[in-house]
Amino acid sequence: MSNVPSVLFVCLGNICRSPLAEAALRHEAERAGLEVIADSAGTGSWHVGKGPDPRSCAEAARHGIDIHSYRARQVKAQDFRRFDRIVALDASNLADLRRLAPSDGEARLSLLLDHVPGLEGQDVADPYYGGPEGFESTWEQVSAAARALVAELKAR
Repeated sequence: MSNVPSVLFVCLGNICRSPLAEAALRHEAERAGLEVIADSAGTGSWHVGKGPDPRSCAEAARHGIDIHSYRARQVKAQDFRRFDRIVALDASNLADLRRLAPSDGEARLSLLLDHVPGLEGQDVADPYYGGPEGFESTWEQVSAAARALVAELKAR
């Protein structure tokens, strides 16, 4: 693994929450002057190759970030060797990641909101079946976590 910290965000389909988390980390790292490798993936394969949900794109755009070029992909065994950290957006995906992790995987697994004081153990709710307000709430949560992760990574 390189000296540049690397973080993979994982949700179920990689079209709503994890692309927003990836965008938030890239944004916060840039603001802090921290070089970081950020990516996102899903535990499921339904959306592989597709772009983010239009509501995720709209929410990111509200914050001046364009995520239209992101493409959904599924978590692979090599991700556990390629990334320093793999961060799940909910407990179900964290459990799946623990089952998928190869024995030689070195990535540190965590739950995203465990990085935010006061939100430990909570899931980022999946906004897929709701309206735009769910995506706004997701953005607030992933942004808070991104700021906390940047602080952690700068302190290492």
